[in-house]
Amino acid sequence: MTHTVTMQKLEEMKFTGFARAYREVIEASINREFTTDELIAHLVQAEWDDRYNRKLQRLITNARFRYRASFEEIDFSTQRNLDKNQLLRLSSCDWITKHQNIIITGATGSGKSWLASALGHQGCQHGYKVLYKNCIKLFDELKIAKADGSYFNEMHKIEKMDLLILDDFGLKPLDGSQRLILLELFEDRYGKKSTIITSQLPVNQWHAFIKEDTLADAILDRLVHGSHRLEIKTKVSMRETYKND
Repeated sequence: MTHTVTMQKLEEMKFTGFARAYREVIEASINREFTTDELIAHLVQAEWDDRYNRKLQRLITNARFRYRASFEEIDFSTQRNLDKNQLLRLSSCDWITKHQNIIITGATGSGKSWLASALGHQGCQHGYKVLYKNCIKLFDELKIAKADGSYFNEMHKIEKMDLLILDDFGLKPLDGSQRLILLELFEDRYGKKSTIITSQLPVNQWHAFIKEDTLADAILDRLVHGSHRLEIKTKVSMRETYKND
């Protein structure tokens, strides 16, 4: 079988990474530098890398992050009460495997949304399905979904996400319908999936914000218990560094 036929078959099977590496080996005439085992390992690794990169890009695109952020870019030099060791532990994404939650609180401009995006990107790199949503927009979308009959489909899509990022919780008072939506979200995810929630409100004010005691107890029990807490405290705005929060 000729090299041309081999390339055609690889492309038909969509082995794009394998095909590209094979072409480079043939064109550079470096195949003689490999043992048979080394050549196979080289081609398989090229295919694996190609598939991983395509999957990663797909996960990032579907997540719809607010920022393209990475752990390597986290600023630990500014005094923001960030525990570097804690964040390095979180970077392993073991907390997603264990279906745990993260709560990020701090003043506007402190970098909450950017940090949540960085954690989400890390999740994508580990192969997890992530969805980033602004709380106000999500509640509005789900209220519309209730009206047009697509509510259960939308909730099912969210439930399938390994990690849901809810940004800017507490900016706008909740009505009765939104409280029930919030409870359903956390009920569906409790012990099965992970959630990151960011808020300007300290956690000790969330009960009063939600208002209805029974619903507040149920919501906070599912979200706060056993969660990882990141409380950003700074007088320095990170807006210039992270281009808005």
